[in-house]
Amino acid sequence: MSTHIFISAGEASGEYYGAQLIEALRRATPEPMEFFGLGGERMRAAGCDIVVDSKQIAVVGLAEVVKHLPGIYAKFHGLLREVDRRKPEIAVLIDFPDFNFRLARELHKRGIPVVYFVSPQLWAWRKGRIKQVQRYVSKMLVIFPFEEKFYAEHGVNAEYIGHPLADIAPPAPNRQLYAAEHGLDTGKHWIALLPGSRKQEIERHLPTMVAAAKQLGSDFEFILPVASTLDAEWMKSKLGQFAARLVDDARIALSLSRAAVVASGTATVEAALAGNPFVVVYKVSPLTWALGRRMVSLENFAMVNLIAGKTIVPELIQSDFTAESVAFKIKELVADGQARSQMISELAEVRRKLRPSSSTETAADRAASAVLKLLKAPQPQLS
Repeated sequence: MSTHIFISAGEASGEYYGAQLIEALRRATPEPMEFFGLGGERMRAAGCDIVVDSKQIAVVGLAEVVKHLPGIYAKFHGLLREVDRRKPEIAVLIDFPDFNFRLARELHKRGIPVVYFVSPQLWAWRKGRIKQVQRYVSKMLVIFPFEEKFYAEHGVNAEYIGHPLADIAPPAPNRQLYAAEHGLDTGKHWIALLPGSRKQEIERHLPTMVAAAKQLGSDFEFILPVASTLDAEWMKSKLGQFAARLVDDARIALSLSRAAVVASGTATVEAALAGNPFVVVYKVSPLTWALGRRMVSLENFAMVNLIAGKTIVPELIQSDFTAESVAFKIKELVADGQARSQMISELAEVRRKLRPSSSTETAADRAASAVLKLLKAPQPQLS
């Protein structure tokens, strides 16, 4: 008989990690396994039966979520009906905390052990949620080195497994071929624009990025990777007449660009791994900002700066995120000089921190080992 594993990943980065985990689990054991849950095309390609597509529920911000609640509620209960039908032996929830914490509670009620892969940023805000982790999560798998200590101090069974993106060999694309394929001028500076993986993020970030690009002028060309959770035609409609080149691989775009403008999130880790200088930006609705800012206890927002323990990448957040400020910072980072060379050096140190130094396994392999170990362990009584 097959082992049934429920996986929930509501965003592009999470479903990428979910696909890696599925493949690692298949490598780790000959026992048959069936995967189902919430995810996208990468998880589907890895062999997961997608009950709810992540595109249907990917929203951002407190204010934005409210108007989508009826649809999200229906999808949530659709997942639970499938859980009740298939009765999985274990569940893996990946990031996406507002949705996945509710799932964790329901899975716990059903006696299903929960592995949480990629910690929500409880150390930054909404620390009260640690009680939910203590109660509903059997194992927390963290991908940043400082998170393991945070959870240990709160009595949570946590393990640092390294960052999954750090295990991927860096791309080595041919600049000339890439230019020919995408209609780029090799004599100009290429700037990557990464406005986010959700429609609300695109709508808030892309107009300012485009305005900044227009200020930079004709010496620059712009590459716009399209996240797997988004439709390329919809993205084109948001660009209007602006001539950015749409591509499907952010890592290659970042590795070939002279600099980048990156929305805060997982993409900042991809940018750090690529090694070229970038600027971090982010904007939410005024209501979300007013409510959320009171709960954030950190000076920095960008993950790359949190890993470094200092500000190495400029952060243009909310009112600081203007076309003028973006254009100014990009010009500074494109030019050969101290600002550029120092950031490149400090990004190299961040990359070093993103893998456990004592292990040759990948993060997905270590996550798979943790899942299999929990599967074999006797489960505590419900509380």
